[in-house]
Parts: sequence; structure tokens; C-alpha cells
Amino acid sequence: MENLEKNSGVSKSNINWFPGHMQKTKREISEKLDLIDIVYEVIDARMPISSKIVDIDELIKNKPRILIATKYDLCDKKETDIILENYKKNGYYVVTLDLVNGDVQKLINLTKTIMGEKNQSRIEKGLKPRASRILIVGAPNVGKSTLINRLVGKKAAGVGNTPGFTKNLSWIRINQDMELLDSPGILWPKLENQENAHTLASFSSIKEEILNKDDIACYILKKMYELYPEKLEERYGIQSFDDDYIELYEIIGKRRGALGKGGIVDYNKVSDIILQDLKTGVFKEITFDRLIS
Repeated sequence: MENLEKNSGVSKSNINWFPGHMQKTKREISEKLDLIDIVYEVIDARMPISSKIVDIDELIKNKPRILIATKYDLCDKKETDIILENYKKNGYYVVTLDLVNGDVQKLINLTKTIMGEKNQSRIEKGLKPRASRILIVGAPNVGKSTLINRLVGKKAAGVGNTPGFTKNLSWIRINQDMELLDSPGILWPKLENQENAHTLASFSSIKEEILNKDDIACYILKKMYELYPEKLEERYGIQSFDDDYIELYEIIGKRRGALGKGGIVDYNKVSDIILQDLKTGVFKEITFDRLIS
């Protein structure tokens, strides 16, 4: 309850999470970069700015890159498309994917087109064409492992959905034309934009164990009320918002049955419900990022 009483607006507690293996990953990517033809940069379509690795250009140099916006079926397409169009204007290849029901063929086709140009250059130099070697990078939990499984056609060994699950770079053969170098999820040493950091935390790109879940749950409520108040009312019965989080938790707890002994609202359960509703896609057609002109 103490955390709820302190909360107003964006949490004042800063979020920073940069495990040692992330720095190791960046070093290993730099060492293997000469082997790479194309980079798949994966972002979450619900946070296409927050989930983009801020120092990615420094890491992958001038390698051809395909920006892959996963979970496109869950985003607010109007808002996400504005951001993706801006990426396209800045020279990015952009592919949107619904990894649950969608088809990855358009990604494969674009990869073949880019690699075809590289192989033509090899042929002109008297070299044989070869399979494309693709590095796949992204923040934790943006759908990278699901994308790999879709490309492989089965669950790839050693690929998981938990932030920090993959700890080492590993090669995965997709088919005779594509070889994929999987990498652990990457963040950046200091999350200077705390709005983006809280958005990353809201969508489970930062390990839950290091977070104050009440802070993140309250941030989700505030963000949803700013952007999609009708969805809060439909799901939780919240009709107004004045930063009184205890009152909001009481409304949600009674509406969603998060009650303890004697019918008293269990605030921990309410925070868990809010986090899980966002994580599992109960809230659809939402995008937390906005392009600032």
C-alpha cells in the first residue's frame, strides 16, 4: 500500500538493467560482424521507439538491416504506422509481422532480394553464391525467439521467451539459403529516457525480479488512461483518473475478483492482474510510443 500512496504519474524510481552478458554480447557481435550479410533488428510494434536499441548503428556499422516489427496484431496500427513510416523515410527496410497467425514469407523474400544483390557481386568477382548469414538482434522479449521458431518451422533448441534466457551467440540453420546467428536480448548501459524504460518494463523487456511491480502497474494505468481510457473502463470499470491509485486498485480488485480474506482487495493481486493483462495481450490495439515532431 505504501508504494501506491507514493505513486503519482510516472514512478520516480529509476529503472536500469544491464547484465554483464549484454556487454559480452556486444563484444562478440563486433568480433563476428565480418561474417554477417544482413541484420534483423526486432522491435515490438506496441513500443516501436522504446524497444529500438539506441546504439545499434554503432554496433552493426553499415550492414544491410531489416527492421522487423513483431506483435503487429496487438498494436494500434494507426500510431505504429506513423513511426514505421518515419523509419522507412530514414532508409530502413521495414517488415511487420503477426507471429501467431502471420506469414514470415515476406521477410524471407526481402532477405533473398538483399542477398541476391550480394551474391551477384560475388559472382562478378568469380566467387560462388552462398547462403545468407543473418544476425538477429533485439531488446529482451520483443518476439525474437518466436520469430526464430517461425523461421525454423519448429521450436528451436535453446530459444526461450524469458528476458535473459539466451546468454550466448549461436548459429541456427533456417534452410539451405539462410543461416541465423541468434543473440541474447540487448539493452543499453544507462536507460536515460525513463519514459521509454518504464514502457520497456511494462511489456516485460526488463526482468520482473528487479522491478517494483506496483510502480510498473501504476505506470500502465496512467499510460492507458492517457491513450486508451475506453479500454480501462471496459476492462476495469475505471471512468476517471486522479492519481489516487488506492481508489483505482479498489475498483479493479472488486471488478476482477482480486480479493483476500473478508473480501478485502489484495493490492498485490491487482498489480499482477494489470501486468498480466498487458503481457498476455488482453489489451489489444495499443501502442505506448508516439512520434514527437
